Amino acid sequence: MDATVSNYFEKLQPWQVDVCNELRKVTFSVIPDVEERLQYGKPHYLKNGHYAAVIHAAKDKISFMLFNASSLPDVKGYFQSTTSPDRKIATIKENTQVDYQQLKKWLKESSHSL
Repeated sequence: MDATVSNYFEKLQPWQVDVCNELRKVTFSVIPDVEERLQYGKPHYLKNGHYAAVIHAAKDKISFMLFNASSLPDVKGYFQSTTSPDRKIATIKENTQVDYQQLKKWLKESSHSL
């Protein structure tokens, strides 16, 4: 695990730290040889040199963006497409019940061909 990413997480609100650490665990469990790095000010996760996921913290939410995700379903208000057709973002706010198992399945599906 990259120390600069750990430092990024440590500066967040306690609930955000918990969410980010869980997302990090999910990512490492799905992609055991994942490359983790802080890029463009956010934690990026790469598989075989290709972007697989990004975690981004904002004032009131955490975003978990998956790449290569055009085949994944949109879930209104939670997991939606971006302006780029191959990216989807899970938006997590404080007190949101996060289905980490579902995120794990989606990450596995979106990253399997990278």
